[in-house]
Amino acid sequence: MRYIGRYRIQGLLGKGGMATVYKVEMPVTDKVVALKLMTPPSLLVDIMGEEELKHLFISEAVTMTGLHHPNIADVWDVDEHDGKPFFIMEFYCNNLGLFIGETFRVEERSRVLEVEKVFHYGRQVLEGLACLHQAGIIHRDIKPYNILITDQDTVKIADFGMSKLHGDPFPGPGNLKVGSPFYAAPEQEQNPDDVDERADLYSTGVMLYRMLTGELPDHHAAGGNKSITILDEEWDDFLRVAVAKNPAERFQSAGDMLHKLMELEKRWHEKKENVCRFYVPPENETTGDPDERNILRSEAAKIKPSKARNYFGLDNLWRPLARFTNDFETREGGIVVDHTTKLIWQQAGTPYHVTWEQAHHYIDRLNNDSFAGRQNWRLPTVNELTSLLTVKMDIGDYCIDPIFDSSKKWLWSADRRSYVAAWYVSMDMGFVAWQDFSCYNYLRAVCTAK
Repeated sequence: MRYIGRYRIQGLLGKGGMATVYKVEMPVTDKVVALKLMTPPSLLVDIMGEEELKHLFISEAVTMTGLHHPNIADVWDVDEHDGKPFFIMEFYCNNLGLFIGETFRVEERSRVLEVEKVFHYGRQVLEGLACLHQAGIIHRDIKPYNILITDQDTVKIADFGMSKLHGDPFPGPGNLKVGSPFYAAPEQEQNPDDVDERADLYSTGVMLYRMLTGELPDHHAAGGNKSITILDEEWDDFLRVAVAKNPAERFQSAGDMLHKLMELEKRWHEKKENVCRFYVPPENETTGDPDERNILRSEAAKIKPSKARNYFGLDNLWRPLARFTNDFETREGGIVVDHTTKLIWQQAGTPYHVTWEQAHHYIDRLNNDSFAGRQNWRLPTVNELTSLLTVKMDIGDYCIDPIFDSSKKWLWSADRRSYVAAWYVSMDMGFVAWQDFSCYNYLRAVCTAK
């Protein structure tokens, strides 16, 4: 088993221009954390010198350690291994880049998030940035993969490797690019030393635009003729300001941008309440007696990613190609019967997040206790879970009370990706992905009606 210092390596999380990030276990407690090890390319060492790079790297850890905010990732330890500095950060399995389905081909279309989710994440990013900027720190690399998402669905801004104190020059070569293409502000690409807080606000505006539309802003169309699904011209005005090329035309502080976003959120809720006051939900369409096409795979499978989309029936953004017309019946004892698929579900599920192994122990307890009078409970397959997914097409869909406990957002499946990872389904964002067994999700048990 390989170690870095006292920490046992579990796997590789990612590699950037100056460092490699590992998933590791802490000694004694076996708590899973992230370890960032300085591993610069030899060319960068030749240009800047190893001591200067070490100084920059440790400065990142010091910067993060000095910030105490619920929306900023914490650093817990700094040390060296074989002459290379590293630091320990809190680890979370999820981030915004994974949630929207962004790949290394950043310009390709990504998943659209529901508007209330956009408010939820956008508000927290801006609150974290307000803390950073108050401390005189400019992040300079705000992008979806640097926005960690905790098990409680809380945002944590991470990766301060490109950050700088306002007014301090960056000691690297003048032609060194700072930030990420498509997210970096125009002035940052031209002169990264001369940017201020408004560069971070531009990047945040790009993220908000992407979450709402699944696309990157086109400066000839952003906020202009292009409308945002189920939203209005106020959103277009907000986004036009957020991603303005000229910093003077943008929001001038994170607080100003947050205030405007919260105004939009308030008006959204008022609009939703007005619609819901008179909304009459459509009658449930039943499919009659279920036929063989509605009998879903119940046996667990081990599917590698290259074959998973076809096997699970998913599109290129890992969303179901087909949707079910469910016929739900809520019964006493905390269960829901779907007459379309002949499946019986827990209405809630585990009260807390669990690992994949803990999910199996939970199933054992349900069967030992004969939950709802049954002893054939099991983990659902991906196909069974995706049969529950719904899509909100217009504002009226927000008026319908959910059948299941909507706080259980991410659900484990019985299907494995490998010997150390399993597939799960994001119920609030409607996609399929995988995580290590050690990650934490909820479980909603299922059984087949007899």
